[in-house]
Amino acid sequence: MAKKVVTFGEIMLRFATPGYQRFSQATSFNASFGGGEANVAVSLANYGVDVSFVTRLPENDIAKACKMDMLKHSVNMDNVVYGGDRLGTYYLETGAVARASKVVYDRAYSAFSQIKPGMVNWEEVLKDADFFHWTGITPAVSQGAADACLEAIQVANRLGVTVSTDLNYRKNLWKYGKTANEVMPELVAGCDIVLGNEEDAEMVLGIKPEGVDVTGGHVEAEAYRSVSQQIMAKYPRVKKVITTLRGSVNANHNTWSGVLYDGKTLFKAADYNITHIVDRVGGGDSFMGGLIYGLLTYEGDDQKALEFATAASCLKHTIYGDYNLATVEEVEKLMGGDASGRVSR
Repeated sequence: MAKKVVTFGEIMLRFATPGYQRFSQATSFNASFGGGEANVAVSLANYGVDVSFVTRLPENDIAKACKMDMLKHSVNMDNVVYGGDRLGTYYLETGAVARASKVVYDRAYSAFSQIKPGMVNWEEVLKDADFFHWTGITPAVSQGAADACLEAIQVANRLGVTVSTDLNYRKNLWKYGKTANEVMPELVAGCDIVLGNEEDAEMVLGIKPEGVDVTGGHVEAEAYRSVSQQIMAKYPRVKKVITTLRGSVNANHNTWSGVLYDGKTLFKAADYNITHIVDRVGGGDSFMGGLIYGLLTYEGDDQKALEFATAASCLKHTIYGDYNLATVEEVEKLMGGDASGRVSR
C-alpha cells in the first residue's frame, strides 16, 4: 500500500534579489513560493510519495497562484482552509563569501497566522496517513497556529500516525509574547522523530552540545550523541533524533553531513563539501523530505535513510528557490559516490 504523508504550516510568497544584489541595490525581485512544511511536501511529491499540504490561504489571486504552484509539483491541496486577507511574504538577500544572507519577514496578520483550533478536521485529514510533519516555524507564527499544531499532533498520536518535527528555531518570528522554550516542549513531547541542529537544540529545548564550533567550518558528529540522549530522556516518545551538520566556511562554501541516533547507535552520513552554493534556503527542509522518504522506503535501514537525506539536501544547494527538485535517481547516484556533475545524455 502506498504511503501517505501530511504536512502542516505556512507557505509564503518569496521575493529574492537577483543574483547577489543587496536589498538597497535591487530594482526588481524574483518571485516564487516557499515555506518549511510546503518545501518538505514538494520534495516528497517529487519522489512519488502521496503527500497532502495543510495550510490556510486567503481567497485572492496570489493565493490561487500559490495553490497552482503546489499542484504543479503534485502536492495534494484538498485540505486547505480558506479565510483571512493576505498571504505572508518574505524577502531574501543572498549572501556571498563573508557576507551572510538576510531574510526579512512580512507575515503579520497573514491568513495562516490567524488559524485557530477547530478550523481543520484533523480526524479526517489524518485518518489514513502514515506520517504527520510540522516544524518549529508554525508555533512561532502565532498562538492560534501553535494551538492548531498541538491539536493536530494529539490527533495523530491518537490515530497512531508517526509524527516528525524539524525544530527550526527562528528568533525573528517569536513575537506574540511566548518564547520557544515555553511553547515547544508540549509539542515535541508528541513527536516520534526530531530533527534539528546545534542552535535549535539549545534555543528550543535548552540542550547544548559540547565542543561545537560551526564557524570553524567543521562539525564533529560525536558531539551530538549526548544531545540525542538528553532529548530522548526528556521526551520518552521520541524514537530517533537527527542532527544536520553544517560547517560554514563562508556563505558560498559549506560542509554538510548528518547523524541519526536511534537510542543505541549513532549513524553518521557521508561528508559533502559544497563549494559553490546556488541557494541554501530550504536546505534543512530538503533534508527532512529526504529523511521521511528514506524512512518510508528503506524501512529498517536507518543508515540508508540518513544517506538519502544528506545526499538529497546536498543537491538542493545546487537548485534555485525553496524547493528541492532533485529526483530519486539523482539522489541515489550521489549516494553511490558519483559527484562528477558530468552531462547526462
